[in-house]
Amino acid sequence: MRVISLNVGKPKTVEYRGKPLETGIYKLPASGPVALHLEGFDGDGQADLVNHGGADKAVCVYPIEHYAYWEELLGKKLEYSAFGENITVSGLLETGVCIGDVYEIGTALLQVSQPRFPCFKLSQKHGPADMPARVLSTGYSGFYFRVLREGEITAGDTIIKKESGAGGFPVKQVLYSMEHGRKDKTGLAELAGLDSLAAGIRERFRGWLDAGEN
Repeated sequence: MRVISLNVGKPKTVEYRGKPLETGIYKLPASGPVALHLEGFDGDGQADLVNHGGADKAVCVYPIEHYAYWEELLGKKLEYSAFGENITVSGLLETGVCIGDVYEIGTALLQVSQPRFPCFKLSQKHGPADMPARVLSTGYSGFYFRVLREGEITAGDTIIKKESGAGGFPVKQVLYSMEHGRKDKTGLAELAGLDSLAAGIRERFRGWLDAGEN
């Protein structure tokens, strides 16, 4: 498990469906170590602070293993950070990485906090209008880290697993619940009580449970 590319970038304005759109999805590989703080890397930023950024979305991660699938689908070579990720990684797949897992990368300590739920900005960047739906159907979503210990990370760093998350809920399972889990009361209750899952997701699941009881 290692860091293939470390990517940062400030928001920029692009065109989407004839209108200006400000987005932070266009990141570039960084050379040398980059300092990581509780809410993200030096030199990085998000445009939509309601749906992106914050402590539970400090670091966006995407597996390099999925690039071949998307390159075949899109018919083009993808550069690192094709999905707006801060860290392009090898060896960390959504089927095996669980909410609450803790990893040491460089001098930083990180914890898996939630899946990366796809939005329309992937369509803006890559073209197909159904990109978010394809991400959901494949489960090739990526995920987020929260920062437990600030530090520095460099491309090429080894990723060391330090602790397994309670409950053993894979990222892909939680992503499925975010899209299809409204009627799964048992599953929702388990995830709503999972302390390591991002607070916003737990609140959503509690809301679905409450609505189902009324």
